[in-house]
Amino acid sequence: MKEVAVYTDGACSGNPGPGGFGVVLLSGGHRKELCGGYRRTTNNRMELLAVIKGLEALKERCRVTLYSDSKYVLDALTKGWARRWRANGWRRNRKGELAVNPDLWTQLLELCDRHEMHYQWVKGHAGDPENERCDKLSTGALTRPNLPVDEQYERAERGTAGSPFDRAP
Repeated sequence: MKEVAVYTDGACSGNPGPGGFGVVLLSGGHRKELCGGYRRTTNNRMELLAVIKGLEALKERCRVTLYSDSKYVLDALTKGWARRWRANGWRRNRKGELAVNPDLWTQLLELCDRHEMHYQWVKGHAGDPENERCDKLSTGALTRPNLPVDEQYERAERGTAGSPFDRAP
């Protein structure tokens, strides 16, 4: 099984605001960088989307070490929160509070199931070269002209979607 290091970062100018994601994939001397963004979204959505885009780039089952500075993403994956939210119909707790970003969590959990996943938190803006590169990719992406619409987020923000996305229900 191929071993792949996947570094990810998300950024947002304002929250919500224009957002971007950056990904660096490393495997056997090969390197691939990915980035993109949306005109109006949230930082947490971009953190999730970075991981999704990184895992989508893998064409076969791999042993993946995911490096992220997002406690939101890593805690939800390593502590089983996201799987529990999914099992409970995207409810976070017994009070029935809705989990945010279920569209992205659904995609991410399916992608994680395809690979042997390992997780590593890295402190952001602390000199890790690949994390710094991801930051540059994500912040650069959010400043591009004519960013596409994050339709799921904007629909939810208008109140025309069934689930909240980084906003109070």
